[in-house]
Amino acid sequence: MTRAGGEITGDLGIIRAVGAALDGNELARLWEEPVDGLRVYDDASVTSSSTTSAPPETYYPTQVGAATMHTGGVTGRGVTVAVLDTGVWADKGPLQQSSSGRNPRVLAQYDVILARENPQAYPLLSLNKYSRDIDDLNGHGTHVSSIIASSAIASTGRYQGVAPGVNLVSVRVLDSEGMGRYFDVIAGIQWAVNQRLAYGIRVLNLSLSAPVRSHYWDDPLNQAVMAAWASGVVVVAAAGNEGPAPMSIGVPGNNPYVITVGAVTDAYHPYEPGMYRLASFSSAGPTYEGFVKPEVVAMGGHIRAYAPDDGTLAQRFPQWLDTRYPDMTMSGTSQAAAVTSGVVALILQANPGLSPNSVKCRLMDGARPAVKGDGTLAYTVFQQGAGLVNAQDAIYSTATNCANQGLNVAADLAGLQHYGGRANRDENGNYYIMEVEQTPGLLTQLLSPLGSLPLLGQLLVGLASTLDGLLWDGSPPSSDSVTWSEGFTWSNGFTWSNGFTWSNNYAWSNGFTWSNASASSSSVEPAPQE
Repeated sequence: MTRAGGEITGDLGIIRAVGAALDGNELARLWEEPVDGLRVYDDASVTSSSTTSAPPETYYPTQVGAATMHTGGVTGRGVTVAVLDTGVWADKGPLQQSSSGRNPRVLAQYDVILARENPQAYPLLSLNKYSRDIDDLNGHGTHVSSIIASSAIASTGRYQGVAPGVNLVSVRVLDSEGMGRYFDVIAGIQWAVNQRLAYGIRVLNLSLSAPVRSHYWDDPLNQAVMAAWASGVVVVAAAGNEGPAPMSIGVPGNNPYVITVGAVTDAYHPYEPGMYRLASFSSAGPTYEGFVKPEVVAMGGHIRAYAPDDGTLAQRFPQWLDTRYPDMTMSGTSQAAAVTSGVVALILQANPGLSPNSVKCRLMDGARPAVKGDGTLAYTVFQQGAGLVNAQDAIYSTATNCANQGLNVAADLAGLQHYGGRANRDENGNYYIMEVEQTPGLLTQLLSPLGSLPLLGQLLVGLASTLDGLLWDGSPPSSDSVTWSEGFTWSNGFTWSNGFTWSNNYAWSNGFTWSNASASSSSVEPAPQE
């Protein structure tokens, strides 16, 4: 080695070798003077299996049509999503840097729980841009935020998040166990609404749920989300993980104005839509007031996203954590709501002048319901709503006046009018959508005439050739083969009549009193990994 002019750089006695530095001429001389048994190896590169390598594909941005929009520059840039959850991890990783390389993306963080416990040090109703770094001690909030906004680029070259250019505002309303109180969630909504102009908040993600205990208009949390909707903020809420039984939608997903999201799983067959299934845990409608819920479904089974490796969820479910990146795989309508919030952000970047009602209309118009080989619905509207969200079709939709028609959020909040939906139940306990006629006595006021709702004809004739196609007795679809086809919309309501009853089993007391101290259950308890 030294005769050739090289330099020995180290001993590798374990393999009876040495390290050496040789230039091209020295290496040539070495080969000109062969030595028995001598073998020369290139000092090849070795890379670590850590966060420096590209993370795996997450699939869901492509499955909901978002990846196509990314290539065209639609990434949610200029839109801010407020996530009310357990906070965001101090190590923000792919949440800090946007797809365009701008920093910071987490514009503000606010801890409602800390503000309640120590109002002098952290004013609850502060209207300035004061923000402090708040760690996510649970993991759920970071996971949800990452689904919406991660700018990490997977090994396939695609973004891991649905809206990788979006900005975030993190409001901590759930504790380290993923649980919260009505007061905290309502205060968090209030803070986000007050700060919407300062931070450009257009979307509010609520991946949480509580049991229904009154009509939607009497529920304080529902009143808060209605106020947010009225202020121009699109509210996206998880349907809940109490499915598949009917009438299992939680609060605030039971609110008729907001976008309520159920969950779909690809059954570990990504990019094979015929294998997608409604997740068994996904809560279903109708609501107690007869509204069809959820409005849409989104990918929510075994969803991979960036999450802390030291939070409560990581400690409790270490089998779900991939510490190399770190990513966590979780299932739930929480995750489906986050996917949908990302899609809404893309819609708003492409069409910034849309109102919340218009966003909801186009999201539903672009959705694709699951149908069987004979063209009938594989799952009813009470399970899948308008179908699986599709960012591309929603962005290019020109639909108008197809959501929340007949509803007046200002009148509802003022207590002047309340509303019921089209759902009814037959003598056998099956749920269906009524063909409503404008007959006195059925409803005190019909604000949307049937003629203005093309969806109902499509629903009864085009997608389900008979009314039986809309009935649901809780049984799964009879066919294993489904197609996610072109969608329909129907989200409309009627003024509530005190004399109109469609479900005698679900009456509420006018004397019901709420307590700020009552606990509300969030939907963050991990669902089965579908």
